[in-house]
This record gives sequence, structure tokens and C-alpha cells, in this order.
Amino acid sequence: MHEPIRGIIPPMVTPFRADGTIDEDALRADARYLIETAGVHGLAVCGSTGEGHTLSTEETRQITAVVAKEAGARVPIITGVIANSTAAVIERGRAVGDLGVAALQVTPVHYLFRPDDDAMVRHFAEIAEATELPVIIYNVVPWTYLSPQLLTRIIDEVPGVIGVKQSAGDLKLLADLLVMAGDRARILSAVDALLYPSFALGSAGAIAAILTAAPTLCVELWNAVQAGDHARGRALHERLLPIWNAIFADNLPANTRCCMQLQGRAGGVPRPPMPATSDEQMGPIREALAAAGLI
Repeated sequence: MHEPIRGIIPPMVTPFRADGTIDEDALRADARYLIETAGVHGLAVCGSTGEGHTLSTEETRQITAVVAKEAGARVPIITGVIANSTAAVIERGRAVGDLGVAALQVTPVHYLFRPDDDAMVRHFAEIAEATELPVIIYNVVPWTYLSPQLLTRIIDEVPGVIGVKQSAGDLKLLADLLVMAGDRARILSAVDALLYPSFALGSAGAIAAILTAAPTLCVELWNAVQAGDHARGRALHERLLPIWNAIFADNLPANTRCCMQLQGRAGGVPRPPMPATSDEQMGPIREALAAAGLI
């Protein structure tokens, strides 16, 4: 079921220029690097790492089209939608509907007011029906964070919902969801600090910023766990964790770009008002990458 959506699926940064436009050449180059050099299993665009909350519908289509064309049939593409109404999500989903995306990655609403559980089910049902695209729920918004029970209900009641990207750092909730959902959905980890145990517990893969910051190590980690080499998996975890500790901050997309740039990959600049990586942040990031053997 949905077999291509599996493994290491980096959430790409959006390479903004200083004037706010999107550097399509940099976007293509990083897609090539991730597929051809790092060996990733899919690509996600317009998510949190891609600053999807700042993107217009037209930009969402532009980014998706560029990456989908570059990827061809080599890996599946997932388009993120971060919006505050059912209609807005549907608009963006329809805008990429002809581009061959494997799924939409959709957050619950991220503004202050939380829909009740029945409304949340309707939200995802209407999106799946109207866009005619598979939906992966991106469970990350603190005040609309969905319990494993509610996520399982949505999976069971909405055929178009094929998976969950489980975020926010709580491995217990990921473990509960894996047991409750079983093989009825793709459960992907966004618990960046704990990818090794996520994979060992049976997650179908990951979509997480650390995958973009250090893709080669994350592919190695996935392959090690799939091969049952847990000693290798733990060793890779210990190389990745300091990188995550160095980049995790409110300007995480900027710090992910910093990792890319230190490794020779163009990531552009963050979109205001997000600040760029500070000098104080740069030192620990450089040290963590060097200790991991990436620079």
C-alpha cells in the first residue's frame, strides 16, 4: 500500500533570494543532489522546513513543478500545505493536482481556534475528496495536536488519508500510533532527535529537517536499521544527534540552510521575518558537522 512513500524523504528548503523570489536553479540542483548523491527515497516540498506557511498558492505550484520535473519518475514528491481553512487547503491541493505528486502533506489549522474532533474529521475528508489526492496528516501544530486515537479515527473513516507525519518530539505518541494504526497507514517520523528508535519501532520512514541537513547519514541510518545492523544504527544516531541539537531553534529552516551551505549546497536565505543563522549558532553547527565527518 502506497509503497513508494517510504524511507528517507527530506523536506526541502525553499531557496529564496534576497528579494523574496525563488531560486529555481538552486532548487533543481538540490533535488539532483538529494536523489543522485545522497540516495534519498522521496522529496517533500513546501513543508515547515520549506517555510510553507509563507508561500502563496502560485509559489506552491511553482516549487512543486520544478522539483517534480527534476525528479521525474525517480522518487515520489509530496507537497506540503499549511493553511487555516479547508477551502485554502483545497485550493493549493488542486493547484498541484496535475503535477504527479504522490500525496499532500497537510497540517491541521495552525491559528488559535481548534476545531472539535468531528470538524477535524470533516476537514480532512473534504480535502481528500475535493483534491482527489492522497493526504498525509502533518501532526505538528501545538494547539491542534491530534491524539493517536483521533488520528486512527481519521485513518479509518477517511479513505483518502493514507498516513501521518508524527512530529513534536514525543516518541511515546509515535509508538502508540504505530500500534493503533497498524498497516492501515504510512506512519512517518518527524522526531528528528530519535530517528533510530523510530525506525526500529517500525515507522515507514521519515520527513524531518535533519534529513535535509545531513541526508547521507540519514540514508545510511535507514539502510542500517532495515538490514538489522543496530550497532551501526546507534553509531549513526550518535553522529546525528549533535547536529540536531545544534540546529534546533525557532529559526530551524535557516539553520538547515546553514548546514547545506557548509556542505557546499545552495539554500538561499530565509523569508522575513525569520532571522538567518546567527554567529552564535554557526559555531556549534560547524562543530557538529565536522564531528560527524560531513565537513
